Amino acid sequence: MKPLSINPPLLNSANPWCTTLSQLQELYDSPHTGAVTTRTSLLNGFPHDESIHQFTFFDPSTHIAASPNSTTPGRPYETGSLNTLGYSPLPLKDYLDFIKTISDKLPEAPEPASPSSPIPRSGPKPFIISVTGTVEEVVECYRLISAHQRTVRMVLAMEVNLSCPNVPDKPPPAYDSTSLLSYLSALKLEIAKQVETSSGAHIHVPVGIKTPPYTYHDQYRNMVDALLQSAKEVKPKDLPCPISFITATNTLGSSLLLKLTLDSTISPPSSPGGSKPREVLHHTLNSATGTGIGGLAGAPLHPLALGNVYTIKGMLFQYKEFEHIQIIGVGGVEDVDGYHRMRAVGAGAVGIGTALGRKGVKVFEEIGEALQRGH
Repeated sequence: MKPLSINPPLLNSANPWCTTLSQLQELYDSPHTGAVTTRTSLLNGFPHDESIHQFTFFDPSTHIAASPNSTTPGRPYETGSLNTLGYSPLPLKDYLDFIKTISDKLPEAPEPASPSSPIPRSGPKPFIISVTGTVEEVVECYRLISAHQRTVRMVLAMEVNLSCPNVPDKPPPAYDSTSLLSYLSALKLEIAKQVETSSGAHIHVPVGIKTPPYTYHDQYRNMVDALLQSAKEVKPKDLPCPISFITATNTLGSSLLLKLTLDSTISPPSSPGGSKPREVLHHTLNSATGTGIGGLAGAPLHPLALGNVYTIKGMLFQYKEFEHIQIIGVGGVEDVDGYHRMRAVGAGAVGIGTALGRKGVKVFEEIGEALQRGH
């Protein structure tokens, strides 16, 4: 399958801070991003409710968190994040429209490489459109994105998010080999149909999957087995595994932050009559389940993310069928040192999420300028 070129190898991950047109435009305009990823969308949008779909930044040392959904810049020590968000409230069509708007603003001729860009780029940077849904919905997303490719100037790619831990009663499909294979098989069949029915040159939109944090060997093995089956056993067998890239990793579910609150219905033993409220621990965020449990990201996730990239890269390296697959390493990168660590363990490109929310697009400038200085 067609590889995805990301140059410079630095981009944003799918997260809350790439939701709107203005956010995507700012990311696209940065000379230090080699690609831009949209927030994960559904065909018809996700029913967002700010009272239960939330995020916060926190200090990993004290576990003291900022106010939920705070839009003020994160304090330097709040390098962790927790979210109970789910997916974008905007449908896929809105993101396709945003990309068309950005494409229409591009100059007719490629701009010369910016002197501030760490690596020269020959043309418009690609857009990675992150999507999710049922197998049938994801295939329809691929059809829409493939059709849209003919209307825009930049290369489009589709990332299938099979790893969100925040949707009740819908466990991440990427933990299960059979579920993962069902997506890969359907996408391979759709690509084959497009090749067969295409009149003239076929425009292939690269496909990637976003994986959850794997914590033991069988989870990695299940993923690799599904990829192998899609390459060797799924018809048409003359086409390879449909995956061009793997984004590793998404947030770590089952995570919880607690805060001290005053409960006036509970009085300490030394306070007769309940005149003084007692301090109690309460979950920091609200959630659809009512527990405040969500997905962990940022600095606390970084070692696990490095381990995931390293292990996945090592397992893919054992099979010639996967020579074309690159890894986008995501998880806790917020400076040039984190960038270098991700590259060292095998990431072909490095994605940033929590640090984008805390620092804004200037995080890419900080890393890009450090790379220019040879750091």
